[in-house]
Amino acid sequence: MIPPAFDYHAPRSVGEALSLLGSLGADAKLLAGGHSLLPMMKLRFAQPAHLIDLNRIPELRGICEDGNTICIGAMTVENALIASPVLQAKVPLLVEAARLIADPQVRNRGTIGGDIAHGDPANDHPALALALDATLVLQGPGGRRSVKADNFFLGTYMTALQDDEILVEIRMPALAPKTGYSYHKLKRKTGDWATAAAAVVLRQDGGVVSHIRIALTNVAPMALRAVDAENALKGQPLSDTTIAAAAAAAMAACDPAADLRGSVDYKRAMVGQMLQRALRAAAARCQ
Repeated sequence: MIPPAFDYHAPRSVGEALSLLGSLGADAKLLAGGHSLLPMMKLRFAQPAHLIDLNRIPELRGICEDGNTICIGAMTVENALIASPVLQAKVPLLVEAARLIADPQVRNRGTIGGDIAHGDPANDHPALALALDATLVLQGPGGRRSVKADNFFLGTYMTALQDDEILVEIRMPALAPKTGYSYHKLKRKTGDWATAAAAVVLRQDGGVVSHIRIALTNVAPMALRAVDAENALKGQPLSDTTIAAAAAAAMAACDPAADLRGSVDYKRAMVGQMLQRALRAAAARCQ
């Protein structure tokens, strides 16, 4: 299908984009990689009168270090995440997970910020942002504000991003030495969204779990931080028993919707399996 007519705008700075967003109001939509918005426009699920393309704003791209914090421009594409020496050394979970997103063509255009700002529970980066304790930097007419990923996702396609704001940067702490990490994703075929997926970041001290963050993809109305599963492991040794307890807690917390990828019971069972695999893979990296 062909989308309805719209006016196209290509600002060269964040300030110019914000000015357009303010003047055009609710009739405008921001365009990042376009893999979510454009299909919705073709199906007439979204009918913006104006598109504001962020691809010509160089300040929104790039990866750098600020002390122990990794800073990623919101318009940085997936393949740039994969190729980044900084991420390979400091946040390898992002590199591992980006390789599981869609296909090479999509990874050349799809952006980390667009994936997060869209608020789709099937997208991968929301759960990764939760697991990595990310902070999202939002810029609006009144300046910048920072929102923890834990407080950003509010529901399906709903986030803390206001209509007059742009997600400009994702910030996260570099993983400490001997931190284990893993993202296990079940999908029907290459390029598909997850049927269920689990992201894990953990550390062990003295044979017990001293730090643990677990987040789940596509098994609730939004990306889900599995706090009860984390609590089942904190201060405990990683064993078949504690891993099974964490998986059971995650399964109890999730609220999947039945679709072509499976029934509610199947998705709940699969997230338990993905979490057990992710925990074991992460533990093997805590060396």
